[in-house]
Amino acid sequence: MERHPCSFLAVLLIVSCSVVQIEAAGKRQGEALSHLYKAKYSTGNFSVDSTLFQAIQQVDSSKFHPQDGLKERDRIESLPGQPGVEFPQYGGYVTVDESAGRALYYYFVEAQHSNESLPLLLWLNGGPGCSSLSYGAMQELGPFRVYSDGQALYKNTHSWNYAANVLFLESPAGVGFSYSNTTSDYSKSGDKRTAEDNYVFLVNWLERFSEYKDRDFYISGESYAGHYVPQLAHTILYQNKKAKNTIINLKGILMGNAVINDETDNIGMYTYFGNHALISDDLTQKILKSCDFSPNATSQSDECNQAADDAGKDTSYINIYNIYGPLCPHEGTTARPGETFSGGF
Repeated sequence: MERHPCSFLAVLLIVSCSVVQIEAAGKRQGEALSHLYKAKYSTGNFSVDSTLFQAIQQVDSSKFHPQDGLKERDRIESLPGQPGVEFPQYGGYVTVDESAGRALYYYFVEAQHSNESLPLLLWLNGGPGCSSLSYGAMQELGPFRVYSDGQALYKNTHSWNYAANVLFLESPAGVGFSYSNTTSDYSKSGDKRTAEDNYVFLVNWLERFSEYKDRDFYISGESYAGHYVPQLAHTILYQNKKAKNTIINLKGILMGNAVINDETDNIGMYTYFGNHALISDDLTQKILKSCDFSPNATSQSDECNQAADDAGKDTSYINIYNIYGPLCPHEGTTARPGETFSGGF
């Protein structure tokens, strides 16, 4: 992209890390999410926050701005080291709070065919704090992959923009290239503000790309987007109902490896292991019967601990985020093209 060549080169270098490093990052993310769960339990604020929609009622109309001429300014002629493609791509900032100087960065790739009729799909990585550009776009579902030397891109034959026009959003402010000029915004960020900022972003973005205003729209994401996706969807539906008008033509949501809550997620993990023959049916039933997955559990029985240890041993030689994918067992080596990790961030 002509406006940010150094930034994009930095992204290419960052995302070309080894499979071992990415798997380690996944483990650290799991530990961080566990810590986040406990913090939310201690404050009594764990589940999807129903008070969110009271706050969203007060969306300030002054946050919506004319977007004339900004679409062409955001056009990306080509990324560094990019092979030739026929579809248009764009990247840039949308201001969501002018007084605070808060703006969210997006990367948008139109569909490789039938872009005039295929739906618009928003992708949100989770974290909280994971870049939708470096992970979602460059390692998972975007049109390109990064060669292991970090110097060039190659085409992803399984890119989602074969089926949709895909919009990657860096959210909330402080993630990836998204930023705020008000330092206190970073400490005050949370699910409520994220949902409101993402909604303001979408309304402004659709003004900038007005040809998508009436297009079927889907929200997708993974990991902590298990909170971001449904909260944004609820916000959109609420605002449509309040306005008695279809401001955003939401048709559905997609969530993969979604963070919902600790109890549901842990039960789902062990059930998934059992359903995919990663652990035995007997061990699955033992875990589900003997373990207390409730958020108030302070300890587990010896039977539960032993069963969980056995499950850990049985799954220690695979990548649980990509159970059919190859592993790279040596520190410092990188995957060959086509063998990049595609699991849950």
